Amino acid sequence: MVVSLLVLCGILALAGLIIAGAKSESKNGGDEVIKKVYVYLVLFATLMMTIGGGVAAFMAIADMVAPTGYYQSFEEFKQGGAKMEASAGDVSKMTEKQLKENYDAMVAAEKQRQTERATNSLIKSMGWIIIPFPIFIYFQRKLRAGGFEDA
Repeated sequence: MVVSLLVLCGILALAGLIIAGAKSESKNGGDEVIKKVYVYLVLFATLMMTIGGGVAAFMAIADMVAPTGYYQSFEEFKQGGAKMEASAGDVSKMTEKQLKENYDAMVAAEKQRQTERATNSLIKSMGWIIIPFPIFIYFQRKLRAGGFEDA
């Protein structure tokens, strides 16, 4: 986060220097430099957003394929679960089989929850790809075609 802010500040400082230098040039030359700096800044920002979304999407897919495991063992569950469920009913009357079924249900529910979080994250990450990518393509095509010199 800090690195990206430093990079952004550096780019803005560089853009400020270019704009200041462009003002000392003729009116038409300065406008062209400002337009090019703007186009390159938009291209850079949208490319970084798309790359960041791609990385986040990859990480979300990895979490869907291999969700984070449940770290509590069955023995820990029996000890801790007995305290938590004591208010709901008499845990001492629960058999080992019932405790194991409850533990397996909790592990399955946690795995499902992790997969749902990963799916949600994937959908959000796709927004970071789908929204800026067409803007990047548009500006790149305009730059290659030379469409910003006339505008």
